[in-house]
Amino acid sequence: MAVELQGITKRFPGVVANSDIHLTVRKGTVHALVGENGAGKSTLMKILYGMQKPDEGTIAVDGQEVVFGSPADAIGRGIGMVHQHFMLADNLTVLENVVLGSEKLYGIGGGARKKIKELSDRYGLGVRPDVLVEDLGVADRQRVEILKVLFRGARILILDEPTAVLVPQEVDALFGNLRELKSEGLSVIFISHKLGEVLSVADDITVIRRGTTVGTAIPSETTPRQLAEMMVGSELPTPETAESTVTDRAVVEVRNLTVYATGGASLGEVAAPVASATTVAGSTTAGSVLTDTSPTIEGAKRVLDDVTFTIHAGEVMGIAGVEGNGQTELIEALIGLKNADSGDIVFEGKDITSQPTRKRRESGIAYIPEDRHRHGLLLEAPLWENRILGHVTERPNAKGFWLDPKGAQEDTRRIVEAYDVRTPGIDVTAASLSGGNQQKLIVGREMSHDPKFLIAAHPTRGVDVGAQAAIWDHIRAARREGLAVLLISADLDELIGLSDTLRVIYDGRLVADADPATITPEELGSAMTGAASGHLEHADETADDAAAEDEDR
Repeated sequence: MAVELQGITKRFPGVVANSDIHLTVRKGTVHALVGENGAGKSTLMKILYGMQKPDEGTIAVDGQEVVFGSPADAIGRGIGMVHQHFMLADNLTVLENVVLGSEKLYGIGGGARKKIKELSDRYGLGVRPDVLVEDLGVADRQRVEILKVLFRGARILILDEPTAVLVPQEVDALFGNLRELKSEGLSVIFISHKLGEVLSVADDITVIRRGTTVGTAIPSETTPRQLAEMMVGSELPTPETAESTVTDRAVVEVRNLTVYATGGASLGEVAAPVASATTVAGSTTAGSVLTDTSPTIEGAKRVLDDVTFTIHAGEVMGIAGVEGNGQTELIEALIGLKNADSGDIVFEGKDITSQPTRKRRESGIAYIPEDRHRHGLLLEAPLWENRILGHVTERPNAKGFWLDPKGAQEDTRRIVEAYDVRTPGIDVTAASLSGGNQQKLIVGREMSHDPKFLIAAHPTRGVDVGAQAAIWDHIRAARREGLAVLLISADLDELIGLSDTLRVIYDGRLVADADPATITPEELGSAMTGAASGHLEHADETADDAAAEDEDR
């Protein structure tokens, strides 16, 4: 056996994260680990990777019992981990990122380059050593992370939510990489909430719930519904929206919006830090940003190119695109983190193109950020302070000119209960929550101010099937009340199921539109790579139409 975990128990103040967990991973297999948010998956993998020590239980690698005091010990025994949030330096090349911290293995020049090429070719990773990481798409970054752990001699790989930000074609490529790893005798522990993918790639599945092992499953004998019931005790939810609630009242109008790579505001945080419970609400800079009014440099790349759309009350407009094609810049322009170089943004009939972020928030624009750690949370602050972020001047967080800590604390308790945020209390830090529970806290915060327009970037990334259903229900309920939603998601089933209208963004331009009722994830994924433009017709319908035309002739 590659890995055997026996009786692993880990306690934190007020919570038992792992309780008598058993996990056995066979050599040369992909072993999926699934469970709801807060089930203890991440804690268990941190124990295996030497980041935390178990209170009870044993770890065996290749049949030999081991004790890890740090990740270096785990790496020394051939264990590597690719985290959900990539650990790469954008301003370094691929080669520099790979060798960083392991310079003694193959040096930093020709030897390292040769080893990187050898690993890249052997496992079909297609990694280019001299490219800057900041110029890579998310799928390429992930392959760099995988190569990084292989470079250090890993024979056991832990992949945490590896498909969360990939389109279907990229998922297929990743699974091809995993099969190459498997064929070479490597073992992969695969953590995911996408149950269909788990069943397609895994050789074995272990399910944990509320911190303990509840069973194992054989993929060929298990359905997604059965797996969901093992995980959360309920059926697999779907994002499908049956009824249309779209009205003719325009909430958001974007006209010819253009942003250059060198223009716009300097990046700030929507959720600015809360200094203390006595901060003056009216004087805080939460949500305000510095602006760069320098002129556009001639010849600079347009990261948003003449983007125009309208979102009506009761409408969810989904935007599909491979990450890095302008979605981030569109979000930042709408929320006020970037200035438009040209074009207009109109919200409820009022031009807000030059309006600061805080004013936009106060007028009813809610924001679920694509990167919850950078833009959504203060990880070392308690949950109730995180409740205040982005809404520092609004009730229940403020009374007139002053912050109201008691009001914020009381409302945080309501959000924790209403959104099923698994936490021992509201005074623990956001960092102590699992990624999915952090996301539920953010969604609860943003939906608690009766917004008129919601920018939802990957709203269910990293959350389990039960929490997915709850978040979808909250969005659908607000939509029925007239909420306008801009939905950006890498989960194409979610995008198709929730959206009333669909647009495809490619290289900063809206290049295609589709009917969510007929389009398939595969067809949408193809358009996202730039292979199609205009109005996307479902392939079967196109074939039927052509056949009908032939008959008419």
